[in-house]
Amino acid sequence: MEINKNRIYRIAIDAMGGDLAPDNEIQGAILASKNKKFDIDFEIIFIGNETQIRQSLTQYDTNGLRYSIVHADETITMDDDPTEILKKKPNSSLHKGLQYHAQGYADSFISIGNTGAVLSVATVTLGRINGVSRPTIGALFPTIGKKPTLILDVGANIEAKSRFLYEFAVMGSIYVNLTQGIENPRIGLLNIGEESSKGTEEIIKTYDLLKNSNMNFIGNIEGRDILLGSADVVVCDGFTGNVILKFAESITGLLKTKIKNYSKSSIFKKLLTLTALPVLKNIFRDFDYQEYGGVPLLGVNGIVLIGHGKSSPKAISNIIFRAIELIRQEINPKIENSLSPKVMSNNG
Repeated sequence: MEINKNRIYRIAIDAMGGDLAPDNEIQGAILASKNKKFDIDFEIIFIGNETQIRQSLTQYDTNGLRYSIVHADETITMDDDPTEILKKKPNSSLHKGLQYHAQGYADSFISIGNTGAVLSVATVTLGRINGVSRPTIGALFPTIGKKPTLILDVGANIEAKSRFLYEFAVMGSIYVNLTQGIENPRIGLLNIGEESSKGTEEIIKTYDLLKNSNMNFIGNIEGRDILLGSADVVVCDGFTGNVILKFAESITGLLKTKIKNYSKSSIFKKLLTLTALPVLKNIFRDFDYQEYGGVPLLGVNGIVLIGHGKSSPKAISNIIFRAIELIRQEINPKIENSLSPKVMSNNG
């Protein structure tokens, strides 16, 4: 796609959402401004406590960073109940940032705060794309191949009807096509077996929907197939997806501890580990969430990305570029078109 170099992309960031807010959000924005991709211009709109944001800004070299600040009195924490914050904290940085996006003052919104809160407020504030029953959160998993696998859902919908899972597949296919350049992404339905008769009633219904669609559905896949890269997009309910996500996050820590203990057992093993260190670093890079930045909230009528609460400046910088990529790729009109009644009827 040809890039409009005259356009300034406006990215709103919840500056109070992360564990080290607002310092990491600011450093991430500065890092992005110094490492611009595609030779494009963007403005960062920091949403949050103006005094804290300005104090943090004085600590860094902001030369070259185009930014503005929108003050917000309240901050949503990880302890806040997502179902209650809509009424309890209407002046939060999360609310104001999403309102700014909904009103067209920002082209996208980024938060590394409370995921449930982002999902709840974004759905109410932005609404859903026409044809979308439930928004979904996806996460990228490393594979033995060159491309990661996208899993949908990883926590937004604890239970999922067949219609929801079908829509996840559509949105995931479009997202992977736009961000990874895969022309016809392979769609896998997570199940306890490969046979079409396996699974719950909703899973069996989903299998039939996907089989009769025009997507590249490869059938049921099992948990062992995810890291093998058997599918480009894996769909499942949010309960299952979140368990897989949290389990996967523990793998890197386990491996690092095992390697560390191994190297301590003898001088020879320590030297052997040091020799293999460059290889190990490359392997662990694939498991590093910072490389992928944030996860997309697909299905809302806007561009929303959610990052890990501990996101480093590097991770936040990558989230900013991912947001710009989704804006210029016009992902939401593509999702709406693919889920339009006419297209759906043609898919059976």
